[in-house]
Amino acid sequence: MTRWVYYSSRSGNTEKLLRQAGLPALRIPQEVDAPMPAVDGPFVLVTPSFGDSTGKGAVPKPVIRFLNDPQRRQWLRAVVGCGDRNFGALFAQASEVVARKCSVPLLLRIEMSGTARDWQRLQALDQHFSEHFEFSAFQASP
Repeated sequence: MTRWVYYSSRSGNTEKLLRQAGLPALRIPQEVDAPMPAVDGPFVLVTPSFGDSTGKGAVPKPVIRFLNDPQRRQWLRAVVGCGDRNFGALFAQASEVVARKCSVPLLLRIEMSGTARDWQRLQALDQHFSEHFEFSAFQASP
């Protein structure tokens, strides 16, 4: 099974997305002083977008903190973005920023906590990555 790592704000949309898709995942904590999850193998990051009308601040600070550690960042293989389509061109911009800066593919952009079709697409990606890449075993809650 693919490793999934995510950040979810108080809205809980990103957490709900992964739960609805039935994918176990490690959560990046909201608290600034909380320890980050240990990652020792390839993973897909799922992140919401924040920021203002210009896109400034789109990547959540905890995601930046998580990826600033080269030991964790080296295992990032792809990104999935979540957001609100009401932001137009800035929809799910954090995922675009992370993908560009970390030179990994942006797999999907999903609105809010997704739909049944989005959950199926995530499950298909999980299956694909599990078959084609070596993801070491880990424990996380669905």
